[in-house]
Amino acid sequence: MASGQEKNRQRMKQLLGKPGNGNCADCGAADPEWASYTLGVFVCQSCSGLHRNIAQISKVKSVLLDPWSSSEVERPKRRSFHGSSTVSLWARSQPHKLQASHYCFMDSVGNNSANAKYEQTVPSFFYRPTHKDCTLLREQWIRAKYERKEFICAEKQEPYSTGYREGFLWKRGRDSGQYLSRKFILSEREGVLKYFNKHDAREPKAIMKINSVNATFQPTKIGTAHGLQITYLKDNSTRNIFVYHEDGKEMVDWFNAIRAARFHYLQVAFPVAPISELLPKLTRNYIKEGYMEKTGPKHTEGFKKRWFTMDDRRLMYFKEPLDAYARGEVFIGSKENSYTVLSGLPPNIQGNHWLFGITIVTPDRKFLFTCETEEDQKNWIAAFQTVINRPMLPQEYAVEAYFKHKP
Repeated sequence: MASGQEKNRQRMKQLLGKPGNGNCADCGAADPEWASYTLGVFVCQSCSGLHRNIAQISKVKSVLLDPWSSSEVERPKRRSFHGSSTVSLWARSQPHKLQASHYCFMDSVGNNSANAKYEQTVPSFFYRPTHKDCTLLREQWIRAKYERKEFICAEKQEPYSTGYREGFLWKRGRDSGQYLSRKFILSEREGVLKYFNKHDAREPKAIMKINSVNATFQPTKIGTAHGLQITYLKDNSTRNIFVYHEDGKEMVDWFNAIRAARFHYLQVAFPVAPISELLPKLTRNYIKEGYMEKTGPKHTEGFKKRWFTMDDRRLMYFKEPLDAYARGEVFIGSKENSYTVLSGLPPNIQGNHWLFGITIVTPDRKFLFTCETEEDQKNWIAAFQTVINRPMLPQEYAVEAYFKHKP
């Protein structure tokens, strides 16, 4: 028996080498070492834990550590997949024995075939999470694929694809910090996302134009697994709101509805642009966030600890991570336009508590920051360098001009 199991384990290792099986079927992580023997897919350890949450659909084992029976591994003789079914002739004739048969054999399916089935009609705007994304996004993607079958049946995509959505979300108060229930309406036709302070209010408290809205999940920063940060431009300055919902599906549906509205806006604004060019602009995660110290423009003030967010070319700083408005914003241009980042501070600078300095040189002035650790310093410099090495787009020159002339 042991030798048979070892043979099956070796066969499973071979199956990992088949096209498509070398990356997690759900998040794309390299070298998956787990498999769902009821779905026929190879997944990473992180996604395998999420598959356990849908145990009625997906049963997972370790490729390397768990025993595998021949019926779970090998391709049966009378079998067809055809992109939509993995049921043998025997299983069709005896459906009551389907579960026991483990008909989704690993050799019959694999990641490419399974994804061809379960991802048939994923909308272009729908966010496909990677291994770097938060648990909520990955779990809801897995549930949408296998449990709700949203990408086999297009009608199930209505919560985020109709161009209109309304509902209640818990929103953090700007001053109190308390989360209160607020009515939100997203209208693709009007090109706005708005919320109301009272459920029966006629006038919205805020109107956010879709052309500047961004949404990014921030579970650690907000302190809840379903926490979403929504930003928009108000008088060309960034405004933050923080929301969540107890139901993870509800929150991810809002996120994808915002992406759908953004997709519609961009298609109208840039009618000849290919879809591949528009998709990265639907929503964006921040390049980097964290604490640094900063001093003022004269470099004579003491350094103050601030929370920094690098959002595309806007470096914003806040007193606290959940502040609604930034205390200030710095535009980070490209090296072709005389922007550089240097390790360390100019000589004779005093007043900093943290030792690891960064100097950003712009055409107009130098910005000085310090980091608590050398690793933080290296990571921030790498983030700044990424932005500075990227040539500026035509529309970014207008943003730079605003920063130069704003009061």
